[in-house]
Amino acid sequence: MLQAHLGLVAGEPSSDWIGALIYEGVKQHLAGQFNFTAEGIAGERLSKAGVQALYPSDALAVRGYVEVLKHYRRILGIRNELRDRWLQQPPSLMMGVDAPDFNLGLELQLRQSGVKTVHAVCPSIWAWRAERIELLKKACDHILCIFPFEPEILRRAGISATYIGHPFAQLAPIEIDTDAFRRGLNLEVKDRLVAVLPGSRMSEVQFLGDTFIQTVVRLSQRHPNWQFISPLVSGKVGEAFKNKVPKALLEKWTLVQGRSHEIMGASDLVLLASGTATLEAMLFKKPMVIAYKMPRVSWWISKRKAYLPYAGLPNILAGKFLVPEYLQDDATPEALAGAVERIIDNEVEGRILKMRFTDMHLQLKRDSGLLAAQAIEPLLGKAS
Repeated sequence: MLQAHLGLVAGEPSSDWIGALIYEGVKQHLAGQFNFTAEGIAGERLSKAGVQALYPSDALAVRGYVEVLKHYRRILGIRNELRDRWLQQPPSLMMGVDAPDFNLGLELQLRQSGVKTVHAVCPSIWAWRAERIELLKKACDHILCIFPFEPEILRRAGISATYIGHPFAQLAPIEIDTDAFRRGLNLEVKDRLVAVLPGSRMSEVQFLGDTFIQTVVRLSQRHPNWQFISPLVSGKVGEAFKNKVPKALLEKWTLVQGRSHEIMGASDLVLLASGTATLEAMLFKKPMVIAYKMPRVSWWISKRKAYLPYAGLPNILAGKFLVPEYLQDDATPEALAGAVERIIDNEVEGRILKMRFTDMHLQLKRDSGLLAAQAIEPLLGKAS
């Protein structure tokens, strides 16, 4: 049996989830040919899957130009240390999961030295920063795509790619039993339950946390029987948000460590930060209100580089505004509270949304581990 030692980089909780599902699938489907070990930047899920965490995944959990500049020297130092380690002791294959600003530069240097490279989660070149496609071509032997329209875009540029579906689509049930999720969380809901997810990065909590709290204040005043629930990410980010929530709200607002998917399943509506969580809420067939804020300089640069009108993944996949988005100055507590109130009891729109989300779920549901293993196997064979 051949030995396969992988270098893996997953820089935030969602990447850790996706990376773990891919790595576990690859190990399962190629177990008869390879004995796998792995190291790199890993969170809780990848660590449980057997990846040695040289750095924790939240070491890279920074979004926005201004935030990245603040942490530039530290992040560059981590990348240089990984590069030097893997140039001296080359892995059989290096796979970066998302985090393209960090991973593509590392993948490029390793590939130039002869290491096979795979990038999981295609950068959103169809939404913004199309110039990245040339870097992808130079840096990656293969790209694992989570959206069905991406491989053709890459193939036209001469880049090898495979659609593996979205790994999260295998985890969420097609039919959602809201009551069962509530029982699992020991929740007794008298009226409406709103899930509030301000994001998994410290910058998101800093820029959206107070806005979401003030939104909940308004909703709780206008709807005394409504309840609220939030999953707290581990570490400083979760503690930062917990400390922001006024004690007077805790009678109506349940804070839970982790369990974000169960919380989505239990809710009537999800108020959340734009990002991977919007796709997860879609897979749990939940109405949602999307919001996002960042420093003004980062917002200005992002707007100039973007060329889709949507930020939320459900809207991007649908090619239309299925769910409302409130970005930057539009993301006020009153606007968000009003959107929640308009949507949460609209039964007709809720049924239509559920049907659309179910169709999109079925499109994204594939055996991601098997498809990733089939794509990666030829590269491991060449590298061994």
